[in-house]
Amino acid sequence: MAGVPVGEGVLEGRAVVPGRAEGPALITREPLSFWGGYDPDTGEITDRSHPLSGVIAAGRVLVVPETRGSSTTTAVLLEAIRRGTAPAAFVTRGVDAFLALAAVVAEEMYGGAPPVVALPAEVFDGLRHDGSVRVEADGRLILDETVGPSVHAASTRESQRSAAPDDRGHPPSVDDG
Repeated sequence: MAGVPVGEGVLEGRAVVPGRAEGPALITREPLSFWGGYDPDTGEITDRSHPLSGVIAAGRVLVVPETRGSSTTTAVLLEAIRRGTAPAAFVTRGVDAFLALAAVVAEEMYGGAPPVVALPAEVFDGLRHDGSVRVEADGRLILDETVGPSVHAASTRESQRSAAPDDRGHPPSVDDG
């Protein structure tokens, strides 16, 4: 796990909105606008100028430095949470108020929300991971290289699309047997 600053595949973050979740990592170094950039019906990143355009984020641990835009991010994420098309968890570079607000409101309205974990800038900037991420309620991230591949924004869009979950939402590493 080159670039991971903490040994044994464990990162210490701040649980902005505590919770537990697990899913394939979906990592980007570019901020994301959810208003017009995320489809709450499908979980697809639809911002055509974003490196993850066309990738399904639903059910994944979305590692994003911050959101771009305004409080409409909260509205879009609430709808995605209600529909079950939101990411499993959010990991950010510092605290992102709009993601935190969406998760807090969803917890109140729907009785559940994706956890939101803030990493220190130097940890976020060094994170490189090709597996799943388990988010613990205390803000720890457990990196597991044995579960499905992650998608990095640095790769080509074609390879990102091929790493997207199938039409049933399964990551490409799932064997439907």
